[in-house]
Amino acid sequence: MQTIVRLVVGIPIAAIVTFALFMLMRVLIFTDVAFDEEERPDLRFDINPEVERLNARSRDTSIEDVNRVDPPPPPPQIERQAADLPTESLTTIVGRIPEFEAPQLNNNNVSFNVSDRNAQPLVRIPPNYPPRAAERGLEGTCTMQFDVTPDGTPTNIVATSCTSSMFERASIRAVERWRYSPKVENGVPVARRGVVTDIEFRMAPE
Repeated sequence: MQTIVRLVVGIPIAAIVTFALFMLMRVLIFTDVAFDEEERPDLRFDINPEVERLNARSRDTSIEDVNRVDPPPPPPQIERQAADLPTESLTTIVGRIPEFEAPQLNNNNVSFNVSDRNAQPLVRIPPNYPPRAAERGLEGTCTMQFDVTPDGTPTNIVATSCTSSMFERASIRAVERWRYSPKVENGVPVARRGVVTDIEFRMAPE
């Protein structure tokens, strides 16, 4: 019963409130605001403004107003003296060129045989000082004997005598890196046998 009473009372009240809100919104939306024509600011926008043209006469410059500059004088002409040709002949001044007979080349006067020569050292690299001998301050000499092949390479290397056995291996390795100009007989390189040389081991002075 109470629910029916609430509906009967609430529906008219809700209808009145809804109608009042509707009228208020209508007044707010459709109210015309009158602006005074005199109060409206005169706002204008010109996309292509006119630029004031400068007086063309003020920019013109006559030829008479320009200072005239005289051109520089031409460079002086230098007179060139021509060399006089000699009146005497070259043979009178220098003398007559002597005449020589042309050399005669024939098979009897020319020989292409290369003279004989012995093996000559080209590269002799010093040996490396043995570390043990250097620590003891030991010096010495090794006498080496070897052969030289036709291409100048030492072979059959032997240490015939050494003051210390510590120098023997270093001496052999040094001779292996040596190079010789081979022995020549009748223009043909041949082997040279029994080459003997001494290798000295000396400490550098402190």
